[in-house]
Amino acid sequence: MLVVDATSHVPPYEQVRSQVAAAIEDGTLAAGHRLQPMRRMAEELGLAVNTVARAYRELEQAGLIVSRGRRGTFVTARGTDREREARAAARQYVRRMAELGLTLDQAVEEVRRLGASRAT
Repeated sequence: MLVVDATSHVPPYEQVRSQVAAAIEDGTLAAGHRLQPMRRMAEELGLAVNTVARAYRELEQAGLIVSRGRRGTFVTARGTDREREARAAARQYVRRMAELGLTLDQAVEEVRRLGASRAT
């Protein structure tokens, strides 16, 4: 169930987008799952249809959902594929760090350092 906080500084479309994306990425919404029609979701959340439409549009641009016209909007396989690929990459990274003799804490610190350098 999605929740939109009207007092949040985060725009409502982004709250919807991020919650749906998170549900896809954690497997709560599986590939092939049909999302609610935009009008129904907008009514349930007390939002304008255009707000939900923007969230859906951004999810579609990210490849997480696909609209099939009157048949509805569906979760794509890409969300679950991305998770599977991320797990495989993580396994490979952990294995390589162990080969290099690094502890898990050291490996995580390397990731944090790289992430911090990319943020700047």
